[in-house]
Amino acid sequence: MIDDTLLEAEEKMEKAVAVAKEEFAVIRTGRAHPAMFSKITAEYYGTQTPVNQLASFHIPEPRMVIIQPFDKSSLAAIEKSVRNSDLGVNPANDGTIIRVVFPELSEERRREYIKELEDLTHTYVAQVDELLKHKEAELLEV
Repeated sequence: MIDDTLLEAEEKMEKAVAVAKEEFAVIRTGRAHPAMFSKITAEYYGTQTPVNQLASFHIPEPRMVIIQPFDKSSLAAIEKSVRNSDLGVNPANDGTIIRVVFPELSEERRREYIKELEDLTHTYVAQVDELLKHKEAELLEV
């Protein structure tokens, strides 16, 4: 019984770490990477479809991403979705590919992001600590 509970807890913790890794991959750094587009969807034949399923991504330079749609008819929808996303970029469409150039992060923006991430992390770590404290109290009850 206890072994099953521990195994289940371990599996859930591994999933939580995996989700955290995915979320951290989306956070903008000084370098461009395809994971930044993982939460962006574009309308494709009437359905919201993740952009990473509609196109391939190439990183020719540290701050540039080239998005090449598998279907040229989705080019405009992908461009619009990237432009309207929270990435804060202005994609350039040349008719066959979309170029996305990320501005450099200033030291001020980096400190701002670091502070926000630290605050967010502390909030959720405190919540988990509180849950753990209650569970420990339950386990120690006779």
